[in-house]
This record gives sequence, C-alpha cells and structure tokens, in this order.
Amino acid sequence: MNVGIDLISFQTSQYFLDLATLAQVRGVEAEKYRAGLGQERMAVPPPDEDIVTLAASAAKPIMEKINSNDIELLLFGTESGVDQSKAAALFVHGLLNLSKRCRAVEIKEACYAATAGLQLALAWVQQHPDKKALVLGADIARYDLGSPGEPTQGCGAIALLISANPRLLVLDPETGFHAENVMDFWRPNYRTEALVDGKYSTLVYLSTLVDSWRQYRVATGRKLGDLARSCFHLPFTRLAEKAYVRLCREEKIPEPPPDEIQRKIGPSLLYNRQTGNTYAASLYESVAALLDNDPEDLSGQRISLFSYGSGCMAEFFSGVVQPGYREHLFAERHRRMLAERTELTYRQYEDVFRYHVPADGGDHVFAPYRTGLYRLQGIKQHVRLYAATT
Repeated sequence: MNVGIDLISFQTSQYFLDLATLAQVRGVEAEKYRAGLGQERMAVPPPDEDIVTLAASAAKPIMEKINSNDIELLLFGTESGVDQSKAAALFVHGLLNLSKRCRAVEIKEACYAATAGLQLALAWVQQHPDKKALVLGADIARYDLGSPGEPTQGCGAIALLISANPRLLVLDPETGFHAENVMDFWRPNYRTEALVDGKYSTLVYLSTLVDSWRQYRVATGRKLGDLARSCFHLPFTRLAEKAYVRLCREEKIPEPPPDEIQRKIGPSLLYNRQTGNTYAASLYESVAALLDNDPEDLSGQRISLFSYGSGCMAEFFSGVVQPGYREHLFAERHRRMLAERTELTYRQYEDVFRYHVPADGGDHVFAPYRTGLYRLQGIKQHVRLYAATT
C-alpha cells in the first residue's frame, strides 16, 4: 500500500525583520547574511503568537478540505513547548474541533521531531488505511541578541496530512538514520534562548548526512542521480548547498556548476530565506517551497529529504511526487502570506524580543497584533487562553 503526504500547509508570522537592517545595527556587511548564510529576512512572532497559534493556522486550510472525523492521530513536533506537561497537540486539537476519538501527543527531539511524527504516522496509516493522521511541526527559533545565531532566528509551522494513496508524495519505506549524543545545540529549561556551537553543529550535520545517505544507498541501491531534487533541514539555506556538494563528493561526482545546484535545490530554499530557521518545520517548509515553486513538473520524480535534529538525530529518506500534485497545493496562499507581512524596525524587533509572557500566575490580556487564524488572548490563573481571529 502507498502511504505519504496527502496535503501540506505552511504558516509563519505576519512580521519580519530584514537582515539588512540587522546587519546595519550589528556593524557588519549585509552580504554576510545574504550570501554567507543565504538568508534575507527573519520571521518575528508578536506577543500573541506562539507554536499553538502557528500550528493551528497551518492546519486550518487542510481541515477545510477533509472530514475532520477521519483524523484519529495528531502528532506535534516542537522544541518550543508551551507547557512542561500538557501536549501542545491538545491545544490545537481543541482549536480545530477534532473528534474526541483521537490520539494527540507532543514529540521532542530538536528539529527532527516532526520527522519522528511523520514516521509514526506512516506506520499508523499502514494499519488504518481508511483513516488519516495530522502531523504538525512548529517552532520559534531564538538566540541571544548579538550572538552568531541571531541572524538565523525565525518562526513557522507546517501541517502534513498523512494518508493512504496520497495526492502529493508517496514516501518510500527505506530510510537511513543516525543517533548520537552530542552537544552541538541545546536549551536548558531555565533558558528561553538556545545555546549553539555553530561550527561543530555544521560538522555533525554533514557527517550524519553522509552516514544516513550510506544506509539509504545500501537499502535502496539508488544513486544520487536517481533523485530529481533534494530537500534538507535548513538552519540557514547556505547549508543546503554544502550538503548537496558533500553528497556529490561522497559519490565521487565532480562538484556540479552553480546552475545545476540551483536546479536541484534552489526552489526548496525560497521560503526559508524569508522566514529564517523554523526548527521542526524547516525540512517540510522546504518541501512545500519545492512543490509550490519548482518550474518543472515533478510528477513521477523521486525527491530526497534529509532531517536533522541537534543533539543529535538524523534521517535520510525519499518519496515520489504524484501526478496532478499541483492541483492540491496551497501555493498561492503561501506566497500571499509571505508577500503581505509587515516589516519591523530594529527597535520594534528588539522590543518584541525582550517581551516575555508573564509567569506570575495573574490574569493577563494580550493586545491584538496581526496573527494567523488564531491568537493567544492571554493567561488566567496559569491557563493559556486561545481564540480564533475571525
């Protein structure tokens, strides 16, 4: 039986900071961010936006196209949890009015978490082909002001509908994966900003890519040339270029010219350049960008996906794009959302960055900003209160 991604929807915040603005304040050349990192803008969430509102807004367009009672599994991958006990999946479950006959769970392993959810969902749909699973990935990437990681900040959410006989991408059963306890990136419970050893993390990313690829190659007998396009987890988009070249080197293929690398991975980078790192959503934001924007018809073509979560967990897998896939995309919605965002000044960005959700247990009402289809209204006696915006 074929199983895979039936629909895919992406959401980011309605505000952004241009990295040229950040570069000017930090006293560096804008090209350090634009060319060196491959980033142009970072998405900035307002005080009444969090992973729950982002994920629910990403999922809503999918819910409008299906019978919600068919969803009996909801898996939410994130490293930006809003509660130490209650799953963010249950907040989203309520906002989407899903059936009470539904398993709803939150999964954590850095940026790999949504892929863990995807693999669990694929196995579950194999057992229940008449039902569907909803996999969410949402995060807010935060680093200290002025730190090397600051220009890669961002936020966003992805929603994947997993089904039998999917309309977008049939996923292959063979995968390569790698687990190893390393300290390249982490965020202790007492911190709101992550800690990262950027150079070390890049080295681990590339080494686990090669190990996962080798396993995948043995399991499938496929070569790099059998993959029409490649999507990667994107802490910053320049890393995807390094990753693709590293695979070519592993296969003893001469480094492709820039236009060939652009054809293989370029369309998949378009959204991440505008949002910054979205952690658990990042890889699937890349998949959405590829399907939405590649000028060639990818029907029948096999694409690869590489998922990496610092700490670390990595996986290399693939899928075949289905005929007629373009009829089932939310491409226009995604483009319009990115085009209609509001640009922040540096001062506005820093004010938002320094804002912290009150933790005193009192009653707090949050002023309304521009958000997606849902917002965080406030907190009452330690309870987070969410509502639709329309």
